[in-house]
Amino acid sequence: MFFRQKKVKDYVYLQIVENRWERGKTRQQVLATVGRLDQLRDSGQLDALLESGARFAQSMLVLSEHRRGELPSLSTRRIGAPMVFDRLWRETGCAAVIEQLLGERSFGFPVERAIFLEVLHRLVAPGSDRSCFAWRDAYRIDGSEELDLHHAYRAMAWLGEPLEEQAPAEALAPRCTKDRIEEALFARQRDLFSGLQLVFFDTTSIYFEGEGGETLGHFGHSKDHRNNRKQMVVGVILDQEGRPICCEMWPGNTTDVKTLVPITRRLKLIFNSLPELRGDSCP
Repeated sequence: MFFRQKKVKDYVYLQIVENRWERGKTRQQVLATVGRLDQLRDSGQLDALLESGARFAQSMLVLSEHRRGELPSLSTRRIGAPMVFDRLWRETGCAAVIEQLLGERSFGFPVERAIFLEVLHRLVAPGSDRSCFAWRDAYRIDGSEELDLHHAYRAMAWLGEPLEEQAPAEALAPRCTKDRIEEALFARQRDLFSGLQLVFFDTTSIYFEGEGGETLGHFGHSKDHRNNRKQMVVGVILDQEGRPICCEMWPGNTTDVKTLVPITRRLKLIFNSLPELRGDSCP
């Protein structure tokens, strides 16, 4: 059985209808006409009717009691976004790559969980590291219960930790841990048809508040129209399917023209390490 609206002239009536199987076909039979929908809503009779019927349905009974305040609520936490993005995080290999690169290093806290927490926060409600930990209290995020703010700072510092290997002279910024993560993820997801004959590249600027930006922060052309703030330049590269390949960060006074050579250089290096694609992946 279900409710159905039926319009008669200028009014809409609410009916209770039942589906019946007769002579090989489904037919609908009106069991009762409850009344005019607008009058039922205005008088509160519809709410009362539904609440009265909910007493005989276990799930609806719980919701009704909770709305009236008769059901104590100990705590509530959201689970939707963490469940969806944690699964994507693992299926794309992000968790495995980070754990592999951590190797035998011991930080005393789950670095991978700290990075996932920061990523999830930026996906759902972008803000600072400090705001991330206030936001976390409303969500159930497995493995993040013991994390504190200083753990997030240490995890972010590890992502930007310079590598011992030297970057090319035109790179404008040293290679760091996040570069190895990007390259390992690309290697996991590539197939025989992967290629860089066509990529999309764009840059933007991100400005710093307060005393931020000690390393990359410089005054430059601000795309946020905040010329009074130090900034950094961020570039992202997407493949022809729209999937991100890698990103780069440069000092805030770097022009777009100067970013093309280091980007091309890095893309060539990535593909030159793949024998089956060497020589035909980049111009």
